[in-house]
Amino acid sequence: MSSQSLKKQLFSLIKDNAFFKEKITLSSGKQSDYYIDARLITLTSEGAYLVASTILDMVKNDNYDAIGGPTIGADPIVGAIAALGFIYKKPIQTFIVRKKAKEHGKRRLIEGPELKPGSKVILIDDVATTGGSLVDAVNALRQEKVEVIKAIVIVDRQEGAEESLAEINCPLESIFKAEEFLK
Repeated sequence: MSSQSLKKQLFSLIKDNAFFKEKITLSSGKQSDYYIDARLITLTSEGAYLVASTILDMVKNDNYDAIGGPTIGADPIVGAIAALGFIYKKPIQTFIVRKKAKEHGKRRLIEGPELKPGSKVILIDDVATTGGSLVDAVNALRQEKVEVIKAIVIVDRQEGAEESLAEINCPLESIFKAEEFLK
């Protein structure tokens, strides 16, 4: 299946099953007239495959060591990317960044196989509004001397995430812009 047809199928899946025109409070605290609940897509077999395939197509020419992102939006996407890497016989190291370090066990903030200092990573998330969770993840990774080359989200709500990430030298790419769903 071509990348364009994957993207078209993903758009329809989101529009039909995860896009809601209603008043809602976002995680940023902002009020909105619409909501995109991407987990309704990324936690399905079809959606996980479409999102992971699209992201892997977007990064096919990038030089990176791992792909991961902030919990919980990135969790199902990371799992799907890891599974596709195995299926395609191109293993992909993945990771999850917690909101705060565990208070037991190894007390890790970044879960998954260890990211070595100097590693280059791509951050992923489901929906970006202000970019707060992505900025926090970039900062956590930089504390470990890991280089974030860019961030990718399924939907950019176009409410400041791109600018917030640009301020810390992390370009943001998206599969879709919110305006595409508002037409």
